[in-house]
Amino acid sequence: MPIVRNLGRAASQLLQSSGCGCGVSLVPVRGIGVSPRQVASDAGFHSVTFSESDHPRVLITGGLGQLGVGLAKLLRKRFGKNNVILSDIRKPADNVFYSGPFIFTDILDYKNLREIVVNNRITWLFHYSALLSAVGETNVPLARAVNITGLHNVLDIASEHNLRLFVPSTIGAFGPTSPRDPTPDICVQRPRTIYGVSKVHAELMGEYYHYRYGLDFRCLRYPGIISADSQPGGGTTDYAVKIFHDAMKTGKFKCYLRPDTRLPMMYIDDCLKATLEVMEAPAESLTMRTYNINAMSFTPEELAQEVQKYVPELQVTYNVDQARQAIADSWPMNFDDSNARRDWGWKHDYDLPDLVTTMFSYLGSDSRIAQAN
Repeated sequence: MPIVRNLGRAASQLLQSSGCGCGVSLVPVRGIGVSPRQVASDAGFHSVTFSESDHPRVLITGGLGQLGVGLAKLLRKRFGKNNVILSDIRKPADNVFYSGPFIFTDILDYKNLREIVVNNRITWLFHYSALLSAVGETNVPLARAVNITGLHNVLDIASEHNLRLFVPSTIGAFGPTSPRDPTPDICVQRPRTIYGVSKVHAELMGEYYHYRYGLDFRCLRYPGIISADSQPGGGTTDYAVKIFHDAMKTGKFKCYLRPDTRLPMMYIDDCLKATLEVMEAPAESLTMRTYNINAMSFTPEELAQEVQKYVPELQVTYNVDQARQAIADSWPMNFDDSNARRDWGWKHDYDLPDLVTTMFSYLGSDSRIAQAN
């Protein structure tokens, strides 16, 4: 069994004071007046609310980021509301808090995280806690602590308690020397961001723990993820979310990437579907531990043209952020996800026109859009 080291409070305090949604979280159950400090030490507190079924008992770390809330909603429909615990270091919105179990936990606090896994009989863990690409470059020590040290805690706990562990990877795990169009599952990976380096580290450590300790580690390399119910969170691909909000609010969009910057993208529903499918796939069907997944690939200019079909007067300008452009230029232009499609039947549902139509349908019937339609 791997050796686990408890981490000092300094790193934990740094993470909690950052204000980022990249930690994990006490189970405040509605109607019970229990403080966060009391919950973590009460071994029977949350488990009594779980149904005695064969469903997995799930913990999602970093759950208030772009993907966690949507994943919790999907898993609760499938496995039951009380079998899925959402967690983060931030205070959740009321609608999130009352939608199902929520815990405060810091992934840099190994002891507390381990107690949560034991007390709640967790069997599946989705580890979404991370600082994204652009944000990570502005605070490398914090990104190193969250993305690497936090991962080590999760790996050790998952191995010790025989969990099925999902850790997302990203297009950022590749670098300028990787094949870009298309990028295969296995090739040279030399990323130039701390975010990318930490993701390669996660892929390799997960694979190592699988072969060394038998950990059921599963990983998908996500393209840029687009969703209507989250604000941009500091990623290089977040322009593809921001354009919809700006089109609705002001009719003006300023893009920080060149108009011809091609990157792989995916609508959030496809992303969440792929994540659940790979976790439910029979172990014998998996020929690798980390898979590329893809849906579409487009440039800011192509996306803007599609958006202008709904908001014809949208004004698009380009003010290139050299730091983000350098990151994007080192990433894949297109993913080869043929192994995922072969091994566990991955198939996307949303192409670019479907994406744009769906985004606007969720964001509301603005008069400009209604008139265009």
